[in-house]
Amino acid sequence: MPVPEPTAAEQPPSAASPGPHAHPSPHPDRAGRPATLPRSARVVIVGAGQAGLSVAYHLRRRGLTPGTDLVLLDRGPGAGGAWQFRWESLRLGTAHRVNDLPGMSELGLSFDTADHGRAARDVVGEYYRRYEEFFGLAVFRPVEVTSVTDAPDESRRLRIHVSTDRDTIDTDVLVNASGTWATPFRPYYPGAETFAGEQIGTPQFRDAQHFAGKRVIVVGGGTSATGFVLELEGIAAHTTWVTRRPVEFVDDDKNLEGRLAAVAEQDEAARAGRVLPSIISGTGLPATERNRAAVARGTLVARPPFSRIESGGVHFADGSFEPADAIIWATGFRAELSHLAPLKLREQSGGVAVERGRSLRDPRVFLAGYGPQASTIGANRAGRLVALQVLDALQHPGHPEPA
Repeated sequence: MPVPEPTAAEQPPSAASPGPHAHPSPHPDRAGRPATLPRSARVVIVGAGQAGLSVAYHLRRRGLTPGTDLVLLDRGPGAGGAWQFRWESLRLGTAHRVNDLPGMSELGLSFDTADHGRAARDVVGEYYRRYEEFFGLAVFRPVEVTSVTDAPDESRRLRIHVSTDRDTIDTDVLVNASGTWATPFRPYYPGAETFAGEQIGTPQFRDAQHFAGKRVIVVGGGTSATGFVLELEGIAAHTTWVTRRPVEFVDDDKNLEGRLAAVAEQDEAARAGRVLPSIISGTGLPATERNRAAVARGTLVARPPFSRIESGGVHFADGSFEPADAIIWATGFRAELSHLAPLKLREQSGGVAVERGRSLRDPRVFLAGYGPQASTIGANRAGRLVALQVLDALQHPGHPEPA
């Protein structure tokens, strides 16, 4: 069904108008944070990364007031979503393309024209902060959501009770946009617990110099893994790259079919409530000039998975042994949904059944940036879709009655 265009009343403020002053933030404390959470809201969004801000933008321009009936909670100390936690050497030109947020052009900003000489975390953090301020999104941070439960109100209508490390808030609709950064996935390998060296995941990587003179094994077939291998070149004593499946480097402008197929596979898994498949397995790695050159000189050449780990290294199926001082697990992430456990959304097949961003088990709950909406592939497009469904849910609740 086609999505209706906003009416004139729904149009965002012009660039000439001071966006942040349209909906002033709650009175801040000495740390610059809103002092207290409201006790109740119509919509609570958990997470102020790409997906959360996109949904908030579309809800705001359609009449919800940030800070009161629309409340954004973010556990990060600053703006930027997961980008604020990434390593300093990461640049925009060496990562997946970062899509602009809806309405960002009104600020005269675009990641396509951003300074690629600066750390990506600094650029994204600055742009997101300016975006939040311009549109007056009144993000409460740092706020850690600890659990989400049912909360019958005086009219016997079932609302949602959100507990945080600062306070609690009840809401009619919850949009979960908590992302994946806090839940890295590490596959099981026999003997991993016996390894005498260092083991870290992607979120723990800080800089290549930490591994100077060490023998390092990088595990994973995504952009983080390739980035680590390239950064370790000439710094680590030796780097071995290990991937689960053969690596394919693909030109983005020639891989539309692969990207669409990957999104379709994610959508099918989300609807069925299965664990979400890897996006990279369907899209391949970007065939950038940097990556092609690294392949040509033998740096980005992957080995198949090892069979077991021991104290001083790893054993491969062909009988060879690779000594190692460190293993970097760049093996992807899982959606961070533990705080939603009391709502019992998870299926027996391991995932959460979601269609068009809405939970099939609980119509009060939306998952933005989940499955086909994940990361840079579909989060911004999905923000508008989720926002329109949220408005429909507010007008036609259909909430389950309390037992």
